[in-house]
Amino acid sequence: MDQKILSLAAEKTTDRLQAFLQTLEGDALANLLQNQAVKGRAVGALLRALFRGSPCSEEAGALRRRKIYTCCTQLVESGDLQKEIASEIIGLLMLEVHCFPGPLLVELANEFIGAIKEGSLTNGKSLELLPIILTALVTKKGNLACGKDELSGEESKKQLISTLCSGRWDQRYVIQLTSMFKDVPLTAEEMELVMEKVFKMFSKLNLQEIPPLVYQLLILSSKGSRKRVLEGIIAFFNELDKQHKEEQSGDELLDLITVPSGELRHVEGTVILHIVFAMTLDCELGRELLKHLKAGQQGDFSNNYICPFSIALLLSVARIQRFEEQVFDLLKASVFKSFKDLQLLQGSKFLQNLVPHRSCVSTMILEVVKNSVHSWDHVTQGLVQFGFILMDSYGPKKIVDGQAIESSPGLSRTPSQHACKLGGDILLETFKIHEMIRQEILEQVLNRVVTRASSPISHFLELLSNIIMYSPLVLQSCSSKVTESFDYLSFLPLQTVQGLLKAVQPLLKVSMSMRDSLILVLRKAMFARQLDARKSAVAGFLLLLKNFKVLGSLSSSQCSQAIGVSQVHVDVHSRYNAVANEAFCLEIMDSLRRCLGQQADVRLMLYEGFYDVLRRNSQLANSIMQTLLSQLKQFYEPQSDVLPPLKLEACILTQGDQISLQEPLDHLLCCIQHCLAWYKSKVMPAQQGEEEEEEEEEGFYQELDDMLESLTKRMIKSELEDFELDKSADFSQSTGIGIKNNICASLVMGVCEVLMEYNFSISNFSKNKFEDILSLFMCYKKLSDILTEKAGKGKTKAANKTNDSFLSLKFVSDLLTALFRDSTQSHEESLSVLRSSNEFMRYAVGVALRKVQQLKERGHVSGPDGQNPDKIFQNLCDITRVLLWRYTSIPTSVEEPGKKEKGKSISLLCLEGLQRIFGAVQHFFQPRVPQFLRALDVPDNEQEEVEVTVTQRAAFQIRQFQRSLLNLLSSQEEEFNSKEALLLVSVLTSLARLLEPTSPQLNGLQFVQMLSWTSKICKENSREDALFCKGAMNLLFSLHVAHKSPVALLRDLSQDIHGHLGDIDEDVEVEKTNHYAVVNLRTAAPTVCLLVLSQAEKVLEEVDWLITKLKGQVSQETVSEEASSQAALPNHPVEKAIIMQLGTLLTFFHELVQTALPSGSCVDTLLRDLCKMYTILTALVKYYIQVCRSARGIPKIMEKLVKLSGSHLTPVCYSFISYVQNKRSRSPQCPGGKKKSAAAGAVAMARVLRETKPIPNLIFAIEQYEKFLIFLSKRSKVNLMQHIKLSTSRDFKIKGNILDMLLREEEEEEEEDDENKEDTTSEHGEQNKEPAKKKRRKETKCLS
Repeated sequence: MDQKILSLAAEKTTDRLQAFLQTLEGDALANLLQNQAVKGRAVGALLRALFRGSPCSEEAGALRRRKIYTCCTQLVESGDLQKEIASEIIGLLMLEVHCFPGPLLVELANEFIGAIKEGSLTNGKSLELLPIILTALVTKKGNLACGKDELSGEESKKQLISTLCSGRWDQRYVIQLTSMFKDVPLTAEEMELVMEKVFKMFSKLNLQEIPPLVYQLLILSSKGSRKRVLEGIIAFFNELDKQHKEEQSGDELLDLITVPSGELRHVEGTVILHIVFAMTLDCELGRELLKHLKAGQQGDFSNNYICPFSIALLLSVARIQRFEEQVFDLLKASVFKSFKDLQLLQGSKFLQNLVPHRSCVSTMILEVVKNSVHSWDHVTQGLVQFGFILMDSYGPKKIVDGQAIESSPGLSRTPSQHACKLGGDILLETFKIHEMIRQEILEQVLNRVVTRASSPISHFLELLSNIIMYSPLVLQSCSSKVTESFDYLSFLPLQTVQGLLKAVQPLLKVSMSMRDSLILVLRKAMFARQLDARKSAVAGFLLLLKNFKVLGSLSSSQCSQAIGVSQVHVDVHSRYNAVANEAFCLEIMDSLRRCLGQQADVRLMLYEGFYDVLRRNSQLANSIMQTLLSQLKQFYEPQSDVLPPLKLEACILTQGDQISLQEPLDHLLCCIQHCLAWYKSKVMPAQQGEEEEEEEEEGFYQELDDMLESLTKRMIKSELEDFELDKSADFSQSTGIGIKNNICASLVMGVCEVLMEYNFSISNFSKNKFEDILSLFMCYKKLSDILTEKAGKGKTKAANKTNDSFLSLKFVSDLLTALFRDSTQSHEESLSVLRSSNEFMRYAVGVALRKVQQLKERGHVSGPDGQNPDKIFQNLCDITRVLLWRYTSIPTSVEEPGKKEKGKSISLLCLEGLQRIFGAVQHFFQPRVPQFLRALDVPDNEQEEVEVTVTQRAAFQIRQFQRSLLNLLSSQEEEFNSKEALLLVSVLTSLARLLEPTSPQLNGLQFVQMLSWTSKICKENSREDALFCKGAMNLLFSLHVAHKSPVALLRDLSQDIHGHLGDIDEDVEVEKTNHYAVVNLRTAAPTVCLLVLSQAEKVLEEVDWLITKLKGQVSQETVSEEASSQAALPNHPVEKAIIMQLGTLLTFFHELVQTALPSGSCVDTLLRDLCKMYTILTALVKYYIQVCRSARGIPKIMEKLVKLSGSHLTPVCYSFISYVQNKRSRSPQCPGGKKKSAAAGAVAMARVLRETKPIPNLIFAIEQYEKFLIFLSKRSKVNLMQHIKLSTSRDFKIKGNILDMLLREEEEEEEEDDENKEDTTSEHGEQNKEPAKKKRRKETKCLS
């Protein structure tokens, strides 16, 4: 039969073929096709013949074709055919589709859709026909019968696609169906339908099927809907990540069900690669991604736009050059905004209640770093770049005076510091995970350390130190880079050198070659011309001495010092024997001895470093002590009867007119004293057993002891005249003798301090020693008084004040404990010697104050253990305990009432010390605050107090200071000590930070009690002391903000200010409301007024932030009605809160704007804040304009707010502007000569210009607000303008007749001036004043 059909088809006409085909029954044709196809014969030729004999112009032919198509698709789907034959059949069917009449095409399409829905397709090969059928449908003109309706080809296609997308898809064919749509012309609506369907199918597919599906979607997106594709992919993976995270943190049994982490990450990586590849071909896709994520950054409270997957995607996109800058800008802005939002939220209870806590961008980025371990090479480069961008952009800024100090605890950091730390964390974690990129990270860090000499690089040094500590052995491969950086040591600032060497120190222990190259560099630097290079060399050598232990040295635990940086416990002796190590250290000591002939600065470094070296490397003790002894002998008078005992002349270098310090003798003695004390306490006991060998060595220790004893005796005997430093001496900084005397005086004072500490350390509470200490102090005191007196009001006084004390922090702690807390009977008599001198006790507390101040400024203190945070913390605890006891047991009021002393009383100094310590502990030792508070408690009942919380301990301390403040406030006006009150408020503010407002009942109660107590103080105390008022109000606000929004408090305070200062209309008498007694005539004007305005600014900032969030949310909402009505609901509480805040602020401004405020900062700030208020009202109105586009109207509460602004704020604003302008025009003219008045006039003019600047801004803001209100009225169909009186039109006209008159007057005045030129100046001044005033008055008339 097939042969017959083929021979008939070969004829010219098709009549016979058609006639033959008519005779065949449907089944025969199907069987024939099936047999031919299965046998693999020339089925193509047969199909062509059949199509030739079934023209679509005839109904029978068309129907036959329809049957052939059905038969062929079934054949292809059966899977019985060879691949080539199936392809040939589909190819032929494709060619003939366009011949079909419309209705049959619809039928064919429906057949396919039915098969898809039922899932009856076996291999989906025939699906290739569907796009051709749908495309052919569009070309059909005229209406087609489609079910009951008649539709055009385009509409039929739409209906078919809709049916297809609403049906069930077998997951095997999702990719094929998606791929199919790329060949179908789709409208935007159809595209949306397809996308929705595909994204619904995502969750039903296996993970491995997602990447090819994404690939098809990306191809499809070129037709449009790029945003929807990206949105869907990001949302899907974000959801997947969240589920995965929950499952991992949840029950372990779930591991059986879940997707393995690696598989998920590999799939994400592949998808990211697909998207990035698509973006290289289609830039529009990249632009859409950036636009989408930027919108998300603005977004609402819970948007899922920025998530680990989208961040990884962005970092990958950064490899495309045209997007690189935009991507990093977007990520940088997101990180900074995230930290800024966090800071805003943490500072305001009002916002915390409204806005749910979201995960921070920083945790997401670190998650990306963690995930990148699964061969995300395309992300790592972006991570490294981004890490450096953050560190470069947000690193510490340059500080003029020394270094930029980073704060340690989390919360007190600024957003910039957080962002910089995040950069460091990204790089460190990337370094740990990716071996390939280590070299590059190290290289970049070292480059920055070496090249950025002028800017602070502490953050890069910290990162370098962390990298090296992570694994020194890994870095051996990159050691050449580190060695290379050593070459620049002599050109770098000292601080950088110290940081760099400290960071690389673990490497020196494992790499001999690196150590050798460092030593070579340091030796060269030792003789460099620049002083800084020589100091760097000393710093480097000291570091080496500290860290290369000689065998037999005491272990670090014996030295009670945890080694900071050397995390690497490589036993040096196993690699290089102990002899080599000792030789190495002695060689360095030789090099260092040469430094003792160099400048004072270099020697100073050496003296400050020796103690640390000795403590860490006790075998070097002999070498160090002998060096110090021989150095001291150069300046020591050996005969015991010679006074003074020191050759001060030898310490001073004179070069021509230049006089400078050559030998810092005080530092030398200080170093000797500390080394000696340490040697006696640590090394001597250990050597007791080996006495015979050590005898000769101990000789020079005895000699040093004798020298210090002799120095003490002779210093006490010496008069100031012996040093040529009595009152008659010259101490001016301008003469050579004066400079020399100043240097000598400071040396003598330093020596006295060192000897005081030495005698105390060996005294064992002997009365004689304490008398010696007091005599030394008297010598110190005399000199100190002379210097203070001579300096007078000069600048040196300030310089002298900040002079560092030579007493160590440990000694200060011991001394204070002995003076104030030691009640041992046997010590009583000797301690009474020191206690008898009030001056000495005040000095001891004063030194403690200076040490704490030094800690706050530099982050460490001078003296031994000054760099060791554990020791500093321990000493601070001891000092605080003593000062606290002294202040609370002997209050200022009780202390020597009869004797008015110069300077502050001891109790007041103790209080100042407490204030500084509380600040310092919270700044540098935040994690140890509980330990600190525990140390302050009475140690008797420790067993019972296991469960005491930080809040309870803080509350106990707070109660003590509250009592002191109440006693002070209840004293008489003349006895009120403003300084003490201010310090007490400052201490209470520090302690109040430790109370937790949100914690459970008991702790929360402590906070509420503190708040109500502070409120009571402000309500009941009417001291006319501006500083105390400011402190108390600041404390009240800081507590109030942590509890709830302060707007009601602001309103009450504004009424008090209005009552005290009176109204701008002098005829109006204001009723006085006395909410807070602390507001009075003296404190109301600048103090309280500026405080409440700054608080109002913060509230406005919070409201502005909320409005921005809401706007972002509205712009992200979909246009569909139901979505907007659903999404509208969660906003109600936020909207209501915003309107309530603004309403209360409005009444606050209503009061202040009617207050007769004095000119200056109050008026300026108020005008500026009013301008902000109107700007934010405008922003809210714009938000409602946006909202009105959807079905929602504006709430009633908003109408009330608009009404209130129209009745209570705008009219009084204009009155206030007039009041300010009148006040300025009435400001008095300056008396005096012409020159004087001209200068004063210029100053006044400049002030007027500065002060009137905010007025036009305010008027513009009011008018903008009214303009948008009119828009909103039209949009919402609510007349919001009915309560608002429109502002005056200000289109100024120039009235010609008045102008002519003024010009004429001016000419007359000029003529008069010419005639009167011979008159005296004073007359001239008299005449000139009045017309100027008149002229100004007339000018104002001219403008209407």
